[in-house]
Amino acid sequence: MPKDFLKGANDSYDVVVIGSGLGGLTAANILARNGLQVLLLEQHYKLGGLATWFKRPGGHIFDISLHGFPYGMVKSCRRYWSPEIAESIVQLERVRFDNPMFSLTTTFDRQDFTRLLTSDFGVAPESVDRFFDAARGMNFYDDQSKTTRELFDEYFPGREDVIRLLMEPITYANGSTLEDPAITYGIVFSNFMSKGVFVFQGGTDKLVQSMEKEMKSSGVDVRINCDVEKIHVGSNGIQSVEVNGRTIKTKAVVSNANLRATIFQLVGADKFDQSFIDEAQAVRLNNSSTQVYMAMAPDDTVPRETGDLLFSSTAQRFQTDLLLDRNITSRTFSFYYPDTRPNGKGRTLIVSSTNANYNDWSGMSNAEYDASKLDLVDTTLDALEKYVPNCRERIVHAEAATPVTFEHYTKHLDGASFGTKFEGLTVSRALPDQIRGLYHAGSCGIIMSGWLGTINYGVIVANDVINQISKMAATSPVATR
Repeated sequence: MPKDFLKGANDSYDVVVIGSGLGGLTAANILARNGLQVLLLEQHYKLGGLATWFKRPGGHIFDISLHGFPYGMVKSCRRYWSPEIAESIVQLERVRFDNPMFSLTTTFDRQDFTRLLTSDFGVAPESVDRFFDAARGMNFYDDQSKTTRELFDEYFPGREDVIRLLMEPITYANGSTLEDPAITYGIVFSNFMSKGVFVFQGGTDKLVQSMEKEMKSSGVDVRINCDVEKIHVGSNGIQSVEVNGRTIKTKAVVSNANLRATIFQLVGADKFDQSFIDEAQAVRLNNSSTQVYMAMAPDDTVPRETGDLLFSSTAQRFQTDLLLDRNITSRTFSFYYPDTRPNGKGRTLIVSSTNANYNDWSGMSNAEYDASKLDLVDTTLDALEKYVPNCRERIVHAEAATPVTFEHYTKHLDGASFGTKFEGLTVSRALPDQIRGLYHAGSCGIIMSGWLGTINYGVIVANDVINQISKMAATSPVATR
C-alpha cells in the first residue's frame, strides 16, 4: 500500500497553510507561535518552494532559487525565526558587471554606487542624491502611472549606461521591466542600497532545515507529499481543504500557491464576485527563468576576484526583451566558493541564471526539449569561458533547468519565478474580503518578491489571520449554565 503521508493528522485545524515557500513557512511559524493549531501541506517531497536545493553524486549540492537579498533579511529572520538563522546571513562583497558599456566591481550599496555614478559615470552628485532619495521614499500607495523608464529619464536623461547599471540587477532580483511602474523598481532597489547584497551561509539546505526544526518546535504539523486538490467554501467562509483523499476542516487557509492557481483552481471562480474575478483575470504572471548548475572538481576553484555575483552581457544596450530572448545575451553567474557550505565537502559551484519566457520552452517534443537543454548548457559554458578559463575541462557536472522544470516542481503557473506582476498584490490582499478565512502569502509584485519580500508578506498575512480568528472567538456564542 502507498504510504499515508497524513497518518496521524487531525480532522480539523485552526489554520491550514498550503505550500512551503518562504511566505508559507513564515506564516505557519508565526501562527503556531501564537497558539493556533496549524497544518502545513506541501505537495513536493521537500520544503522551500523555489528556495530549495538538490544533490548530485560527488558531494555537489545546488541551491535552486535566485541568489541575493537585502540586509532586511537579518532583522526579519531574527525576529520571526531564530538568532541561528539570522547569524548565518553574510554579505556578498564582490558584485561584478561586465558588458559592452562598462566593466566594474561594487559592494552594491548607496555609498559605492554614488562613488561610481559621480566618478566613473560623471553624473552630477545632486542628481544622484535626488534619485536615491526618491527611490527610498517610494511605497505601494504612490502614483503607479509613472514607469521605471520615466523615472530614469527624469534623473538621468539619455544615459543608457546608467540605466543598465541601476536596472539590470533588479530585473534579475524581481523581474521588473522598464515598462513596469517605477515603484516596483524603486522599493526593491532602495532595500538593496541600504547595505548591499546578502546570502545565507551554509546553503539553502541548512536554511530550510533550520526553519523546519523551528516550525516543529513551535507546534506546526508539517506534511510533505500532500497535494491539496480543493479549498471548500460555505456561506460563512472557509470550511475545509481536500488533500490526499481526506477532507480536513479549518477556520482559515493561507495559500502559498500561485495567486491565480489559488483563485481559479483551488477555490473556483464561481465563489467570488464577478468584479473581483475580472480583476484577478487581469493579473499578469511574472516571467520565469532558466538556470544552469555547474560543479568544479573537488580540488579546483576560482579566484575570489571573479566575484560573488557577476552580471554578464554581450548585448550592446539594456533591453527587457533581450533579457527574455531564447538567444541569450545576458547571464547572471552566482559563484559558490568552498566556504558557502563550511560544513560540507568544500565544492566550488557556479549557477547561471537567465530570465525566460515559459512559452519558449513549453510544447516541445521530448527530443526537442532535451536538445534545447543541452544547448543551454553548451552556450552557457561558452559564456563562462571568459571568466573561468578552460571551464569545459574543469567542470565535472552540468545540468539545466527551464520554466517547465520550475512548473513541474513548484506547480507555479508557467513556472513563474516571482509569482505575479505588481497588480497581484491588490488582488491577494482582497481575498479575505471575498471569502472569510481565505488568505494568500507569496510572491506577487512590489516588495513581495524575492526572499525578504515573501518572508515579510508571510508575517503580514499571519497577523491578519490571528486578528480574524480572535474576532471569531470574541463573537462566538458562550455556553451558560
